[in-house]
Amino acid sequence: MAEQKSEFLAAHEDLVEQVLQNQPEDEYLYDLAELFRVFGDSTRIKILYALFESELCVSDIAQILNLNQSAVSHQLRILKDAKLVKFKRSGKSIFYSLDDDHVRTILSMGMDHVEE
Repeated sequence: MAEQKSEFLAAHEDLVEQVLQNQPEDEYLYDLAELFRVFGDSTRIKILYALFESELCVSDIAQILNLNQSAVSHQLRILKDAKLVKFKRSGKSIFYSLDDDHVRTILSMGMDHVEE
């Protein structure tokens, strides 16, 4: 039986090996893809940018985005599940803010890239 040829021509085997060794585990790449999926909705981006400026309650965000509170709450739940926003109670109100400086950095870097 003749030897099967590799499907890929490995002209730079050392580079391929280096890249393969430095690849994150699939689990992390999946999580990263999910994070970017959350950023893939303009309403969620608008909410994040509103929170970039100030801590806000649902009714504030709804007014800023001209949306109903139910729609804003739904998007906030997605952002909270992705650990992009956090909340705190103050009496009967719940105030939302960006979860940490990483979110601020991601938004800033994304805007820098878009404005290039």
